[in-house]
Amino acid sequence: MIDRLDPKAFRNHLHQEIAAALPTIGSSAAAQWTETASGELPSYFAVTDLAVASVGAAARAMSTLSADTKRAPARVTVDRRLASFWFKTSLRPTGWSLPPQWDPVAGDYAARDGWIRLHTNAPHHQKAALAVLGVSADRDAVAQAVGSWSADELEAAVVNAGGAAATMRGLSDWAAHPQGQAVMSEPLIAWAEAATDSIDHRALNADRPLQGYRILDLTRVLAGPVATRFLAAFGADVLRIDPPHWNEPAVEPEMTLGKRCAGLDLKTPNGRETLLALAETADVTVHGYRPGALARMGCAPETLRARNPALIDVALDAYGWSGPWAGRRGFDSLVQMSSGIAQFGMEQANADRPTPLPAQALDHATGYLMAAAVLHALTERRRRPVALSARLSLARTAALLVPTARTEPGKPHQAEQPDDVDRHMEATAWGPAHRLRLPFVIEALRTAWLHPAGNLRTSQAEWTPS
Repeated sequence: MIDRLDPKAFRNHLHQEIAAALPTIGSSAAAQWTETASGELPSYFAVTDLAVASVGAAARAMSTLSADTKRAPARVTVDRRLASFWFKTSLRPTGWSLPPQWDPVAGDYAARDGWIRLHTNAPHHQKAALAVLGVSADRDAVAQAVGSWSADELEAAVVNAGGAAATMRGLSDWAAHPQGQAVMSEPLIAWAEAATDSIDHRALNADRPLQGYRILDLTRVLAGPVATRFLAAFGADVLRIDPPHWNEPAVEPEMTLGKRCAGLDLKTPNGRETLLALAETADVTVHGYRPGALARMGCAPETLRARNPALIDVALDAYGWSGPWAGRRGFDSLVQMSSGIAQFGMEQANADRPTPLPAQALDHATGYLMAAAVLHALTERRRRPVALSARLSLARTAALLVPTARTEPGKPHQAEQPDDVDRHMEATAWGPAHRLRLPFVIEALRTAWLHPAGNLRTSQAEWTPS
């Protein structure tokens, strides 16, 4: 474990792992960068250091892509306070309120022998949990029913019923668990490559390097949308695809910024063929489907790449890509319970219930690392005839935080100030709003989102004409 009394050691640990996973920013040619501001999010883990490291990785990867043979990568600056704030929410509504983050049933419950978290924001996940418990969507009824179960038995029953749940485990329990061991055997970013017929020689826009690049976004909730939101800020044409009837009202105002959002039913021939046609002229696919899920719908990454050999593929799952839980449904809050983060926080705070991180930091950090992976792959495709694939997971990102476990929550940031908020007014689908200023600056590059945050399935499943 990294020395708990040495914050510099925490930061070096994070930066070294990320640099090893992203060779273009870990090389001597990588963009120089600095941090500004001080303080951190109150946590028994170095959450702000993770925020700075992951945001910095994405920004440095963008700087590296933007550089040509005549110019060194631009300097990057990351603001610790703003990076921390963006790990919570960037949106500041005017005259309206953000939807609730959680549905009425979601949360932590005391089982007979420990704690368990039920993730029920998706209606079918709620239905599965309530069916197992045999109760209606009443929190008191759920709590009473959970109390008669063993946490592990209820976790297994909910997962087997198609729901999402996680028993609270300790750090040492997770380290000894078969899935914890499998995750630790995986790299932070697992790379694979396939040969292509040519190198990408297109000219880059000087101040918006991703202009003209097409990103096919098959992600939902937080991590993947964080990645594609970042890419959209530099000009990428991001087309998000959602299935019929899927909604995530708590995060749509936050995460649809910069994107066009369409809908396809990949279980139908027309839906599959439309997606395959989109992939033919895409540069990148980003997806968060569990292993094998896309293949079952006839849209496996291999199938898409057969249509487009130069297609870059970046994929995310919750619990890792190997081990007994590789196919398990999962979310940030559940991985925090499984991996020992919530229990360690509870112990250090002397609390009477699980104490998670002060933000869904695994999602946000993994999202920025996914963006960096996309940019690294694009950079490599401009240097040699290769299409890279990358795999990341929330559980492997959690492993970055575990060595930073500490007994004090750290010195908090200065509270948000008026000048932390950008003056630009965004006309979201829910009403006007401001965003926080971006947590990074890349010299000579301009950020701008062409599309305000909007509802899902409001655009056509087609690319913007070039």
